[in-house]
Amino acid sequence: MSMRYRLLGRTGLRVSEVFLGAMTFGEEQIGASPQEARRILDLYGEAGGNLIDTANFYSGGRSETILGELLTGCRDRFVVASKYTVSRDGGDPNAAGSHRKNLTLSLEASLRRLGTDYLDLYWVNLWDRHTPIEETMRALDDAVRAGKILYVGMSDAPAWVISHANTLAEWRGWTPFAAIQAPYSLLNRDIERELLPMAQAFGLTVAAWGPLAHGVLSGKFDPAAGPRESTRISARSLGAREHAVAQAVREVADEIGATPAQVAIAWTRARSRAVHPILGARTAKQLRDTLGALDLTLPDHAVRRLEAATDFTLGFPGDFLAQAGPAVFGESAARLDGRRLP
Repeated sequence: MSMRYRLLGRTGLRVSEVFLGAMTFGEEQIGASPQEARRILDLYGEAGGNLIDTANFYSGGRSETILGELLTGCRDRFVVASKYTVSRDGGDPNAAGSHRKNLTLSLEASLRRLGTDYLDLYWVNLWDRHTPIEETMRALDDAVRAGKILYVGMSDAPAWVISHANTLAEWRGWTPFAAIQAPYSLLNRDIERELLPMAQAFGLTVAAWGPLAHGVLSGKFDPAAGPRESTRISARSLGAREHAVAQAVREVADEIGATPAQVAIAWTRARSRAVHPILGARTAKQLRDTLGALDLTLPDHAVRRLEAATDFTLGFPGDFLAQAGPAVFGESAARLDGRRLP
């Protein structure tokens, strides 16, 4: 496999085409032990991967602690990303949210657990409706100016919130969001409606979490064979749509000589160069399989077959605007070499 690199948003930071998710590090029962986390990180690094994504609440903070220990001696080789917003203390109303106090305390705690002086990328974990976005953006910019974080991103938020935030940042000379994070898979294509076009139009990186839809698209749920590995989701809990898409993924995988996980991840990468799938793994064996997607290019007919199984539509206004033709813009519209849509 040959890892390639892209720029993070409109910055000069080079990041690998797939990211490593550290959510499983230290998670009991179905997570990765510190020893297995070491094997996962080594495999990712050997493949050329350089961005590791964690959060202050993953495994109760153990993910950051384990990652910090694993990065001893090679920390600057990696682009380390963490998040804040989720509550640090359920009994303290100010221990959650995207306001300045929680940002400051969360960031300091993450730096201690990770054993580092700075974070390469700091995500707002999700939109906090009760904190003015101006406060969040200014507080993030202050942390950048203090050298504690280098770049900022926004996870799990509406497109209009991110657009508003970056417009404010541009007007006021603050650090804008360079990347967004959102769920994206064949079973969850919602970002194609607003978030992905926005990111493409404004040059933002899209970190896609859940590209295997919590394992549904990994081949675990073949009705004929039953689930092959332990998982949080049972085959009985899946509906007809989930089974249909999973079957299409398995059929395409068999046809082109790949694994279902590789096909599912390759599809997310085929949709847009802005998309960087986050690869989560409980074992190095799982990661080795998903990294195989780097060398996989899906044939056009396979992409069409997969997308037909999802039964996805843009809805309003996407579908409505796509139908606007000569009756709206005149007969000469067909001869206009206009702007290319994302």
